[in-house]
Amino acid sequence: MLADTFGRVATDLRVSLTDRCNLRCAYCMPEEGLQWLAKPDLLTDEEIVRLVSIAVTDLGITEVRFTGGEPLLRPGLVGIVAQCAALKPRPRMSLTTNGIALRRTAAALAEAGLDRVNISLDTLRPDVFRRLTRRDRHHDVMEGLQAARQAGLTPVKVNAVLMRGLNDDEAPELLTWAIQNGFELRFIEQMPLDAQHGWKREGMITAAEILASLQAHFQLTPEGERERGSAPAERWIVDGGPHRVGVIASVTRPFCSACDRTRLTADGQVRTCLFATEETDLRGALRSGASGEEIAALWKRAMWGKKAGAGLDAPDFEQPDRPMSAIGG
Repeated sequence: MLADTFGRVATDLRVSLTDRCNLRCAYCMPEEGLQWLAKPDLLTDEEIVRLVSIAVTDLGITEVRFTGGEPLLRPGLVGIVAQCAALKPRPRMSLTTNGIALRRTAAALAEAGLDRVNISLDTLRPDVFRRLTRRDRHHDVMEGLQAARQAGLTPVKVNAVLMRGLNDDEAPELLTWAIQNGFELRFIEQMPLDAQHGWKREGMITAAEILASLQAHFQLTPEGERERGSAPAERWIVDGGPHRVGVIASVTRPFCSACDRTRLTADGQVRTCLFATEETDLRGALRSGASGEEIAALWKRAMWGKKAGAGLDAPDFEQPDRPMSAIGG
């Protein structure tokens, strides 16, 4: 097992397939983009499948989430999913995406074995989308959402980040739309993982603000009978049900004590936390001929050293050098 000294066990693996993205979201990266990882530094498709196989068969991983950057930019994605679906025991597999290319790929991903998707959509307004992402692709995301539902990649979860002065008034509108379309909406507090290091706590729309905005239009009842456990989202029943809305309050209501995640970057580094400042190199071990047992032992040692929490409230907190796009969400 991937246990740590605080008694937590990682069963959820987040695999970043690329650091590249076809959007330039203001809370993630500058308009001109970033210096991407060189191709030789990236794990190959075969290396990704091997590491996922070790995680699943030797280390107790039961959930695999493919992320980026934008994972749909990875040419071999469908093949990676298919090979991971053939593992025994078979992990549940999901994908976090901006949805731009889902119209073309949703059916193939479902056939390959992908179970569901999380799609990022921060606004229903095309003009605000252009301001937030610096790209005119709102219609592509909307088509991708419909394609995911039609392909059976359900429940389709929609992730939204609210930005002060841009879309901070859209929470009720987004929830109404999600209910009408059968999507599960989750609001995420903006985290200090932007490449520009421009995040400021006072500028962040908090979970409390989001809930207050929603409660002005909906009756929200805490989903008390359901143990949150390691789930990052706190969930509320909307207007008596059956619809629900979630809020991931990584900054103001951290859930570190129950975290069950381990992370693998696109260049083969294990990260114990989104906000970790240290990494463990599995790519080097893999390419030097290490056995599966040796790689598993290296992974276990990395997770054993996981810190108690992200430390966002600590006076000495340091934002990681890698932005979210290079870590994997």
